[in-house]
Amino acid sequence: MEQLLLSVIGGGAMGSALLRRWVAAGVYSPKQMALREVDKDRATALQQELGIRLLADPSEAGEAEILFLAVKPQVFPQVVAEIGQPAATELVISIMAGIPLQQLQQAFPRQKVVRTMPNTPALVGAGITAICYGPGVTPQQRDLVERLFRAVGQVVTVPESQMDAVTALSGSGPGYLAVILEALIDGGVGVGLPRPIATQLAVQTLAGTAALLQQEQLHPALLKDQVTSPGGTTIAGLQVLEQAGVRGALMQAVRAAYERSRQLQGS
Repeated sequence: MEQLLLSVIGGGAMGSALLRRWVAAGVYSPKQMALREVDKDRATALQQELGIRLLADPSEAGEAEILFLAVKPQVFPQVVAEIGQPAATELVISIMAGIPLQQLQQAFPRQKVVRTMPNTPALVGAGITAICYGPGVTPQQRDLVERLFRAVGQVVTVPESQMDAVTALSGSGPGYLAVILEALIDGGVGVGLPRPIATQLAVQTLAGTAALLQQEQLHPALLKDQVTSPGGTTIAGLQVLEQAGVRGALMQAVRAAYERSRQLQGS
């Protein structure tokens, strides 16, 4: 049996997405990865799909070089109690919102710890993950962490003081954009488009705009000016958005999510 290199605790939406991408990208072979998932049906389905190992006992997770925590922050104390002190593990990586490096280090005093915040587009390999490192993480370990998350999208490194802001913007951002898309689709239906066509138009417009901004490295304001002709349709719509305070509402949404993330970290 191959040496166990990565143990994943939690096979929910993000944990399973990461496992699928790592297998597809060949980051590790399936036999080098193991999963601990309390939902037996979900665990069995992932094992059959990916060929990974399943951990019957949580303490077995400590036999891997890397322990990857993909569970809800509320169950973190229970997970720590079940795993115990991992004997072979050198690095602990967390995607749990609101669990600071200090708390991770207290739970795993012999290991190096890393805190990350991926977002849901990682499910299709188009996410972005913010990473902050605990004391003593080596350059080789940093390279490994970034390799893991580059398999599901882009990577940025930030100080831990900015993780609540990351959570508010990129972590919660897909929710804001989904509301905007839903409103655009309903608007299209309201002016006579069939819903499937309105949905296709709105989704591709968002995806294409993001791709254009990224590829051409355009500032959003510049792109807005390029598509806004004097007395045209776009400026008529933009005037309504300004009158409704959409720009300010989005900024306030990020602020509210930021404050809530800070509250959760302190709870």
